Amino acid sequence: MTAQNYSLKCKNDEDTFKILIATDIHLGYLEKDAIRGNDTFVTFDEIMKQAVQNEVDFVLLGGDLFHDNKPSRKTMHCCMEVMRKYCMGDRPIIFEILSDQAVNFSHSKFPWVNYLDSNLNISIPVFSVHGNHDDPTGADGLCAIDLLSCAGLINHFGRSRSVEKLEISPVLLQKGNTRIALYGIGSIPDERLYRMFINNQVTMLRPREDEDGWFNLFVIHQNRSKHGATNYIPEQFLDDFLDLVVWGHEHECKIAPVRNEQQLFYVTQPGSSVITSLSPGEAVKKHIGLLRVKGKKMNLQKIPLQTIRQFFIQDVTLSEHPDLFSPEQPNVMLKVMDFCQEKVEEMLEEAERQRLGNSLTPEKPLIRLRVDYSGGFEVFNTMRFSQKFVDRVANPKDILHFIRHREAKDNIKEEGMDFEAILSHPTSEVLQLRVEDLVKEYFQKAEKNVQLSLLTEQGMGKAVQEFVDKEEKDAIEELIKYQLEKTQRYLRERRVEATEEKIDEEVKGGAFKEDLAIIRAKAHRDRSDSVRDDDLNLSDEPADIAVESDEASTSAPTIRGRGRGSRGTSRRGRGIYINIHKHI
Repeated sequence: MTAQNYSLKCKNDEDTFKILIATDIHLGYLEKDAIRGNDTFVTFDEIMKQAVQNEVDFVLLGGDLFHDNKPSRKTMHCCMEVMRKYCMGDRPIIFEILSDQAVNFSHSKFPWVNYLDSNLNISIPVFSVHGNHDDPTGADGLCAIDLLSCAGLINHFGRSRSVEKLEISPVLLQKGNTRIALYGIGSIPDERLYRMFINNQVTMLRPREDEDGWFNLFVIHQNRSKHGATNYIPEQFLDDFLDLVVWGHEHECKIAPVRNEQQLFYVTQPGSSVITSLSPGEAVKKHIGLLRVKGKKMNLQKIPLQTIRQFFIQDVTLSEHPDLFSPEQPNVMLKVMDFCQEKVEEMLEEAERQRLGNSLTPEKPLIRLRVDYSGGFEVFNTMRFSQKFVDRVANPKDILHFIRHREAKDNIKEEGMDFEAILSHPTSEVLQLRVEDLVKEYFQKAEKNVQLSLLTEQGMGKAVQEFVDKEEKDAIEELIKYQLEKTQRYLRERRVEATEEKIDEEVKGGAFKEDLAIIRAKAHRDRSDSVRDDDLNLSDEPADIAVESDEASTSAPTIRGRGRGSRGTSRRGRGIYINIHKHI
């Protein structure tokens, strides 16, 4: 095996890296909720406390540290408070960074790891990529993690400048005789990254010196499960020289490393540390990981989180209980309500049993009962039902969720979108809808004579997502303006007769359409000093990595003498030679 477990007896020697791994912390989720508002902050404190107690070398985060792209002052303050509390101190750091940090952190005004900064006193470094919730936006391409980076609390890596190709330069770390090549990709729209892989535009740089002597650790924040033809990243796309892949974005905890038999690397999916949706995947016990690496061998210890709010979910199908009720019976609705109440009581009793002896677990659990009422049953008032449990559960407004399987019909007519029906669902369900899914459904169901002609499904979906999720107020306007100008140029070049019939004929042909319109419009928005032209250049690629030598290395920053181990290491490292390993 490329990477394998090793005996825990040798886990704390001078050659062993100890790394705390967590993903999808979502600080600030439901921060205004009277019951759940502090859940993310309490759990983040527990995670960082585990880092101190286990004396890790560094913390590795897999994206979505924040839930909102523009976190509130309260969220940012709580995050900085916890990081200052646990990450600063006099404890020496005994691993070195060997790579050229000017390349690893080229997007930063301080392109070196924070523990080598003479003005900071870091005891536990934190390395993180950004996720889709906290990704860079705006003209300056900044995100909330960049604020923490500028404050010296976090080391933000895995940034990509180009929308057409990707070069991943590893952060090279050494402790004793163990060397780790840390790769990372911050969140990129899945369709775009999928296309990059297909077109062989993803390049992973590898150290030339003893290429096979490094433990290759890769952090990615993308869809792992398939949500569409290209709306995910297949594991086989990743290079086979990797040893361990830390997969963020997916919230179900599957932290035990699983071997990919095709690529021969292992994949760990830590999952989220907070429950953001009342779905079965979130009901799995939440963990973080303590990764130990020695040479090419590894061991991942699961650490259960104690401050996670309990979540119980159960499915019932009413038609499967003919002995209790049937649609034809009188007062059947009351019998169904009593049945549902009994199921909720059972989950509450189980929550109480599991909570005994653990004072860190929040008192009120999350309860979800999904009721399939197909077969002639009718729904009842869920709010009135929930009033019985308002003081006992953390989600009194959405305990029940009614579902019904559609019966097969011979003649299925094309239907339009019923937005009123969507908005009539419980608030929690509406909030979980993805705007791009609504746009996609519109394009699939809209009648041909009213469907948008100039805008593509993907482009419009991305623009609406930018407008809603990231408050980019100009996203839709810029997409429309860009596509309109592009259409006008197309019609002028083809010398189309200026009549409504001729224009409609050309437009319906769709030859000018471009799914990258939103990407190009956003890139144009981000480049505030550029001039619009016919061929918008989106490369903005980083310069090629130069070969470094000992003579070319810059001098190390002045370090206060506090027994701080390897902090005298040069910011530019030892000039490790890098060669290119193309993805095939």
